[in-house]
Amino acid sequence: AGMGNTGVSPADNANAMFWNPAGLAFQNKTQVGLTHANWLPQFDAGLFYEYLVGTYHVDGVGTFGGNVTYFNLGEIEITDGDGNTRGTYRSYEVAVGVSYGYLVSERLGFGTSLRGIYSKLSPEIERQGIQSGTASTLAGDLSMLYRTAPFDLGGSKTTFSTGFNLANMGGRLKYNESKDPLPMNLRFGYALTVDFDEYNSLTFANDFNKELVNVESREVPQGDTTVTKTEADPFYEALFSSWGTARGEQRQGEGAASLSVIEQFTVGTGLEYWYSDLFALRTGYYYEDPDNGGREFLNFGAGLRYNIVGVDISYIYTLERDSPLANTLRFSLLFEFQK
Repeated sequence: AGMGNTGVSPADNANAMFWNPAGLAFQNKTQVGLTHANWLPQFDAGLFYEYLVGTYHVDGVGTFGGNVTYFNLGEIEITDGDGNTRGTYRSYEVAVGVSYGYLVSERLGFGTSLRGIYSKLSPEIERQGIQSGTASTLAGDLSMLYRTAPFDLGGSKTTFSTGFNLANMGGRLKYNESKDPLPMNLRFGYALTVDFDEYNSLTFANDFNKELVNVESREVPQGDTTVTKTEADPFYEALFSSWGTARGEQRQGEGAASLSVIEQFTVGTGLEYWYSDLFALRTGYYYEDPDNGGREFLNFGAGLRYNIVGVDISYIYTLERDSPLANTLRFSLLFEFQK
């Protein structure tokens, strides 16, 4: 996260399950990690994100992983039509998943993940006329990672890696009559790591991300008139139908923009410097077209490894004004054990 969200090719620890499960194929140690972030801190709404991961390698079989994601959406107050308080409830989302990575050759690894997702946006309260905002579904990932043998570049030992992760293939979250698609996406990129000597190394990474969701609008008869309803393609159709022109962001006083395929991509670029595999400095840049959300920010981060413990931190500095992502901090702990 400190490298502009470039993780598909550098994926080299237990957190590879998030960025690219194929990264597990190159790992042969047992790891346990925890990540925490206050979400959208500018809203001061008590939102936070927790991510727990663990991996275990079996010789000749591959590397297995498990993860739990918990997203707290804060406390919500229930009011009646007159504005009187009728209690509160907490909204959250949780996903529990398993991952597996396997080396098909010394340089090529494949990975997959399967997760169950549960979303509780609101409880059903009949006396208040509140319908249930609870939904669940399954999703899976397919991924690949290739790493070259070290080669000489300007007198320094260099490694090139490239990979992709097709993530969140699965069902839709059905809240009553609404069926919301999962944010299925294709992430691909590359990384170049240069070891200048036994103490100093530098990694340059570049990620591209395309959301694979296609939502169609249609007119539905209702009584003496018609209403417009939107419906998302199932994931196996969206794999192909989401590559056309898409409807962009609605701007005040303007019509919605039409997004070309290129404008639908987000781009991340990052740098990571390591000293003696003990201390790391990171920075990155993330860009999204203004008509496709307009997220644009710089990332900064640092990492420390000592014995079996690793500590990492990342920070978002937004380039657009009044962004709810501004000043987002993410912390993580990683414990690595020899078999």
